Amino acid sequence: MTKEDVKSTYKSNDTEEWLDTVWTRPIGYRWALFFQRFNIHPNTVTILSMIIGAGSSWFFAHGSYRTEGMDGLLYNLIAMLLLAWANFYDSADGQLARMTGKKTRLGRILDGAASEVWFIPIYLSLVYRFYVHHDWEFRMLGIENTGQNTWIAVSVFLAVVLYSGFGCHSRQCGIADYYRQIHLFFLKGEAGSELDNSVQQQKLYDETPWKGNFLWKAFLKTYVNYTRTQEKQTPEFQRLMKKLRERYGETGHIPQEFRDRFRALSLPMMKWTNILTFNTRAIVLYATCLADVPWLYFFFEVVIMTAICRYMRARHERFCKELCGQL
Repeated sequence: MTKEDVKSTYKSNDTEEWLDTVWTRPIGYRWALFFQRFNIHPNTVTILSMIIGAGSSWFFAHGSYRTEGMDGLLYNLIAMLLLAWANFYDSADGQLARMTGKKTRLGRILDGAASEVWFIPIYLSLVYRFYVHHDWEFRMLGIENTGQNTWIAVSVFLAVVLYSGFGCHSRQCGIADYYRQIHLFFLKGEAGSELDNSVQQQKLYDETPWKGNFLWKAFLKTYVNYTRTQEKQTPEFQRLMKKLRERYGETGHIPQEFRDRFRALSLPMMKWTNILTFNTRAIVLYATCLADVPWLYFFFEVVIMTAICRYMRARHERFCKELCGQL
């Protein structure tokens, strides 16, 4: 296995994060070779990733060394290893698809859903963890450790976790993925990106009969909502695309000069999309769980990651507006 072999499975050099290039992609590539040898479909790898990632939640539910001693530390280390393993498979499925040409719409939908399948049970397990281990937090806040106070605190924490997961995590990862696909579209064209739009997905959903397609229809409906949410967050980009279609007709006719100009403006955004996806999020999750302050992770997600996401969106929308005005 050479570096060039691994690089051949990248989506693009522009969109790769440094940690992925030295850690995730090389290991993912080895797994991809393993699955290719046994003719395992990339979608199967994605589902395995979901199972392993969700399974880590049972281990995250335990306290770490401060509250459960060496047993707790061991549980948390296992949780971290399982989530990292799930991420290797999440890398391997895309690498395998690019190696074998087995790219499917279902694969795109499953890949987008993988993070949700991991983190929803992990987040809920951390709520249970707080329910069991909250003595230190109550002492710091001067709260009497009674059953009633515990349920009030857990209810408040659950509300914060749900907002963090559905109001922040999902939207942050969704918009980061969208900006990556936009960048790939202007870099490689339609064939090199997965830049879907809600109108196309809604049409596919409407044309698919319910009979014999119940699960597929459910996946499509979820994906319609996913793409619609991405579009609602990017009004200036939607105006730019509309103007490009009006001027050039097919998107394949967009001049290379314009594509190069867009890529130059979009490239600095890629470091922010990488921060908003897995690696940074996972490192903070691991650190706060090992320190037995998992609630601090949600503060990071709600405050820090939201600020980064808003900054990224503002910059992207601004240069899209400028480009639109120049057409």
